[in-house]
Amino acid sequence: MTNFQHKLLEWYQVYKRQLPWRETSDPYRVWLSEVILQQTRVNQGLTYYQNFIDKWPDITSLAKAQEDEVMKMWQGLGYYSRARNLLKASREIVNDFGGRFPQSVEQLKKISGIGDYTAAAIASIAFQVPVPVIDGNVYRVLSRIYGINQSIASRQGKMLFREIATELVPSIDAGNYNQALMEFGALHCTPRNPDCISCPFNSQCYALSNNQVSQFPVKDKKKAVIERFFNYLIILNRQDDDTYVYVRKRRQNDIWKSLYEFVNFETETSTDFDSLTQLDLWQKLFTGNPCTLVNESHVYKHLLTHQRIFAKFYVVKPAKKIESPHNFDLSLISQKKLDTLAFPRLIDRYLEDNNGVPV
Repeated sequence: MTNFQHKLLEWYQVYKRQLPWRETSDPYRVWLSEVILQQTRVNQGLTYYQNFIDKWPDITSLAKAQEDEVMKMWQGLGYYSRARNLLKASREIVNDFGGRFPQSVEQLKKISGIGDYTAAAIASIAFQVPVPVIDGNVYRVLSRIYGINQSIASRQGKMLFREIATELVPSIDAGNYNQALMEFGALHCTPRNPDCISCPFNSQCYALSNNQVSQFPVKDKKKAVIERFFNYLIILNRQDDDTYVYVRKRRQNDIWKSLYEFVNFETETSTDFDSLTQLDLWQKLFTGNPCTLVNESHVYKHLLTHQRIFAKFYVVKPAKKIESPHNFDLSLISQKKLDTLAFPRLIDRYLEDNNGVPV
């Protein structure tokens, strides 16, 4: 074992966090934790992980779940393609691999949603295959120690990082080593204000010796944030002493695919209710069916990685039931059962603020 590996594992034994997925080598639990923790803080992910394990303790039970169930359980975590791929992958593992995770990186990468990072994590942590796991924390640690000035987003940069990471991963105990390197980046060699004074690698760190810690890793410029304007229509329908509303599932390849929403008229700029009633979509939906505006919300702002959403909610009551709602892929649901559906966090915020739909 090299001096670098030895120091890193020593640090890990002292400072690592006690996390449930580190108490097992079960590939299902390793995989589930890695998927949840992509783009998610550990403190937030813990609850989701435990909820998934409680409801679906193994790959077979998850494979039998319904998409709406999984999306509801995932609600609030964002990046919902992870949840869709989680279900799809579980079924592939059951149907194509007899319910057992393959052990090689190449075979793992054939499964939906499992790329280089996740495949390496499962292979090394669950099966001790000596392959490097490279995430944002690893990029940061290696770039600072070795002074790697290639962008982590460039093809050349990725190849160089993989080359160095592959040389460093030990032939034994690869799983602990990979977890130690990621944990070191998460807790010690942090993006801002890393603890360089007590760092076990401070005598060999290029960034520290050259007073360039804040300049690593090298990143490309951020993508421009686009603005989108959503106008949600909550269309009321009174039946049998209950109020129903129309919902639809988002099916297009866009944000929040497979989540539910109300009728959404997206416009290029901010608009008002009177302007909405002049749109062609409004005319098609409410032909010969005048609507009363029951309630209008303030503007809700919702930030995504590269998008800024501005949304308003309009509760409307048409004079009669909508004709041919299937043409708009709409379904009726009791407003009392809205909490059973998986909505984007934006819509959830509106429902929480109003204790449901203000009827």
